[in-house]
Parts: sequence; C-alpha cells; structure tokens
Amino acid sequence: MQGDPEVIEFLNEQLTAELTAINQYFLHAKLQEHHGWTKIASHTRAESFDEMRHAEVLTDRIIFLEALPNYQRLFHVRIGQTITEMFQADRQVEVEAIDRLRRGVEVMRAKGDITSANIFESILADEEDHIDYLDTQLELIEKLGEALYIAQFIEQESGSSK
Repeated sequence: MQGDPEVIEFLNEQLTAELTAINQYFLHAKLQEHHGWTKIASHTRAESFDEMRHAEVLTDRIIFLEALPNYQRLFHVRIGQTITEMFQADRQVEVEAIDRLRRGVEVMRAKGDITSANIFESILADEEDHIDYLDTQLELIEKLGEALYIAQFIEQESGSSK
C-alpha cells in the first residue's frame, strides 16, 4: 500500500526520535548502574526497551506503506551528568515527541491514514506516561534533594559471596 509522503516523513521523523531515545536512555541506564543507582537504572533501561518497541512498530508501518525506514540519522543525544540532568534531558526528549506525535495525528487523520494515526496515539499515550514519571521524579528531587532521593534507590550487595 503506497503511503502519503507527508505521513511517511512524520513516521520517519518519529522513528529518528525513538532511535535517539533508545541510545540516550540506554546510556543513562548504564551511567546510573555505574553509580550504583540500580533501581533507577532498571527503570531507565525498561524505558529504552519501550522506545525500541516503538521503533519496531514504526519500522513495520513505514515498510507496509512501501517506504524505507530511515536508520541513518539521529537527533542530538543529550547526556546528563547528574540524576537531575538525566531526568531533565529525558524529559526534553518526551516533550519534543509529544508535540511531534500530536501534529502527526492531525496530519494523518486529515489524509485519511487512520492506522498510522492510531499508532501515533498509542505511542503518545506511552510518552505521556513517561513524562508523568519524569515530572514526579524531578518533583521528588526538588523536595528531598538529590542525595536523599538517590539514597532511596541504592541497593546494597549482601554480605554473601557470589
């Protein structure tokens, strides 16, 4: 099925955003793990995998529309040095995605591509959940301070040998 060029461009642009987010979140998870923030790292890694699932759905849709998914480009990967900076950087990715997804839904519906619009709406719901999580974490950091916030998420190794 031949897809509309503007719809395909939105799909590819969101694919670029998802591929960028995979890298950013995965690196943040590795940095968090390195710092011993294992519980935070586990959540961030899961977010990276969620973005991978989004990329897969977008790739499938682009191919179905007889176009080529663009895996050649990435947006700027924003890497934080502190947990606050990491959450702020990840939040910015989500803000941009939400705006793009909403614009895409309008265009897709106007062009009669309801399936692509539904895909974007599904991804939008996930991104809204993620931004809600990030906002909550940033509010907690503001209330508790970064050190106390982080202390909640450190898992100590048990005294037994592995």
